[in-house]
Amino acid sequence: MLRDYLGWPGARQVFQVMRERQLPGGRLEQEVVYGVTSLGPGQADARRLLGLNRGHWGIENGLHGVRDVAFGEDGWRVRSGSAPQALAATRNALVRLLHELGPGSLAGALRRFAARPLEALALLLRPPKH
Repeated sequence: MLRDYLGWPGARQVFQVMRERQLPGGRLEQEVVYGVTSLGPGQADARRLLGLNRGHWGIENGLHGVRDVAFGEDGWRVRSGSAPQALAATRNALVRLLHELGPGSLAGALRRFAARPLEALALLLRPPKH
């Protein structure tokens, strides 16, 4: 019945998540969001759905947030074909390479390599760490 109503063949469950967070100044912000999943009730109860939802946002706020801040990813207008996936994979590889350099500012490393492109090339040509 849910699949017919939504028009999404893989939909097995919908769920609601109510969030609250304390803002500076003591103000409380409340938000209600909804999700759709292909996991049936036997595969994912409410506790598992909440865990999966939190895991998704952990990834979103981690790598995706880094990519957006460092590379301005959300401002890019590439939306068709395989280009978005190729660019995301390239950015992931760059984040990984720059992370291997050790602690420090990703933005600072990008500025350094923009000013010294031969250093950036040397980074790309070095053998991978295991």
